[in-house]
Amino acid sequence: MSTATVAVIVIVAVLVVAALGLFVWRQQQRRRLRERFGPEYDRTVERHNSAREAEQELRAREQRHRELRIRDLDPTVRDRYRADWQRVQEHFVDSPQSAVAEADNLLVRVMKDRGYPTEDYEQQVADLSVEHAGTIDRYRTAHDIRGRADAGRASTEDLRQAMVHYRALFAELLGDGESLTGASRTDVSDTDSARTDAAGHAREARTDGPVVSTERAPSRRDADPRGSADGRRADESAESRRDAEVAEGRRR
Repeated sequence: MSTATVAVIVIVAVLVVAALGLFVWRQQQRRRLRERFGPEYDRTVERHNSAREAEQELRAREQRHRELRIRDLDPTVRDRYRADWQRVQEHFVDSPQSAVAEADNLLVRVMKDRGYPTEDYEQQVADLSVEHAGTIDRYRTAHDIRGRADAGRASTEDLRQAMVHYRALFAELLGDGESLTGASRTDVSDTDSARTDAAGHAREARTDGPVVSTERAPSRRDADPRGSADGRRADESAESRRDAEVAEGRRR
C-alpha cells in the first residue's frame, strides 16, 4: 500500500471521527437545552421553524444571562415583598382588575431588585426563561390577561387565573421555598373568587337598592316535623324527671 493511499485512509478516518464527534456533541447540546428550557425549547423551535436556529437563540440567552448580575434578595426585602403580595391579593376581592395590574408591576419590581433588566417585556421573558423556564409561559399568560383586562375583555375567572400565574413566578423570584406557604399563603383560591363575587353583589345592592330579606332561614329542626316532635318529647321527659326528683326530696 502506497504512502498516498495510507494518507487518504487516515484523513478519511479523521473526518469520520470528527463528524461523529460533532454529531454526538450536537445531540448532547440538544438534550441539555431541552432539559433546561423544557416547553420553552419547543416554543422557540416552532417560532424559528428550525431546531438549529432555535438552539442558537437559546445558547445566546444563556450567554446573556451569564453576563447579568443576578443576585438574591435580602431577607428583609423578601419579607417586604411577601407583605406587598398579601396586600395585592386582598385588593383582588374588591377590585380584581386593579389587583392584576398591581401584581404585574410588583413582579417587575422584584425582577429589577434581582438584577434583571426590565425595560422591554420580550427581553424580560428571554432573560427569565434561562432560570425560570418552568414558569415563564405562565408569566406570558398572566401578562396577556392583563392586556385583555385593560381592554375590558377579561372575566373575573381570567383575572383570578392571572393572579395564580403571577404568583408562580413571584414565588420563584423571591428565592425560597417557604415564602408563600402556611399562614402567608397567597394563592387566589375559589374562596377568594366567591368573596369577590359577593363583594360585587354587595356593590350592586348598594347601587340598585333591592329589598334584602332578613327572615331567618329554617333550621333543620324547623324543617323536620319528626325532629320537632322528638325535641318536645325530650323536653317533657326531662321535666317529668325534675318533678319526680322534687317530690322525692320532699318525702325525705
